[in-house]
Amino acid sequence: MELPPDAIPTPMPTVIDSEDFTPRLLSLLSNSLVWRESRALRKRFGLGTNDWRVISAIAIRPGVTASEISEFIAVNKAIVSKSVGVLTGRGLIVQVEDTGRSRQLFLTAAGAEMHDAMLPISMRGQEIILADLSAEDVVRLNQLLRRLLSRVRELQVEDALDEPGDAELA
Repeated sequence: MELPPDAIPTPMPTVIDSEDFTPRLLSLLSNSLVWRESRALRKRFGLGTNDWRVISAIAIRPGVTASEISEFIAVNKAIVSKSVGVLTGRGLIVQVEDTGRSRQLFLTAAGAEMHDAMLPISMRGQEIILADLSAEDVVRLNQLLRRLLSRVRELQVEDALDEPGDAELA
């Protein structure tokens, strides 16, 4: 195989240690759990992880709007909108017009049954993560994760402030 003249065929001298890079390890764990959950949900119910997340969010907060779900589960509004369409079409949720443009979302009886049927699949991921931890470890882990999430949100706000505004781009 002949490489183009500008191709670098050897690893860079300064790289991430992929075996000990915590963000990579967290991402791999999360992706593996989501993939397992999504496969099981699709096979059993014909719904995916995003649909489950919307159902779960509505179960936790009846009357929530799609925008609020997007914030709560930290996914793009378009993904939530697609799931809302699927779940409405299957009669698992209903939308109620609120004052203004937002629609409140509620589970139907069929949606509540679906929630209860899907819940054990999602909880299995929790069991996998916590299997080797003591009760104290779980409390500390959850405290740490909440603190890290808070820091990431703070960084996102800082990053947004550092981005050039429309006036600067003109």
